[in-house]
Amino acid sequence: MNVPNYLSVSRVLLVPVFIILMLDPTPVRGLLAGIVFALASATDWLDGYLARRWGQVTKIGKLLDPIADKILITSALVLLVEIDSSKVPAWIAIVIIGREIAVTGLRAMAASDGVIIPAENMGKYKVGAQITAILSFVLNYYLQAEWADLLGWITLRMAMVLSLYSGVQYSLNYWKRVE
Repeated sequence: MNVPNYLSVSRVLLVPVFIILMLDPTPVRGLLAGIVFALASATDWLDGYLARRWGQVTKIGKLLDPIADKILITSALVLLVEIDSSKVPAWIAIVIIGREIAVTGLRAMAASDGVIIPAENMGKYKVGAQITAILSFVLNYYLQAEWADLLGWITLRMAMVLSLYSGVQYSLNYWKRVE
């Protein structure tokens, strides 16, 4: 274990805090949940940056980081569907979560063949759109601003499209590498 791996673990540990705050999203709890989610999201960038910068990329880190990301995003999407499915429709959450499961499966199959499929830029844009959408919806419990819901609505749909597009990219990349 090293600092980047501890950051990944901290992301997972922040998820229950986020969930508890979002179970009853009052303005103050929405603000606190938004801060927790933003902090957890920042660890996603920071752990990868530090691992590469300090030469501390590890096998456990390669496993922990994407799992922590998926737990954070999936938890937030499921909660937002539960709270208000008119803002986050279940079908969009299912598409995004389904893509995550499919890509994780492809990466696992590739790894079993000794092939590493690296993250691509489109996947990074997808994560950015997901984080923006979730933060917009969560922080709007505090902000109570129409623009925040609109930003969430737009970026959630962008995240879904980018999820599908990057999922196709991963699939094509997988088939090219294992042939």
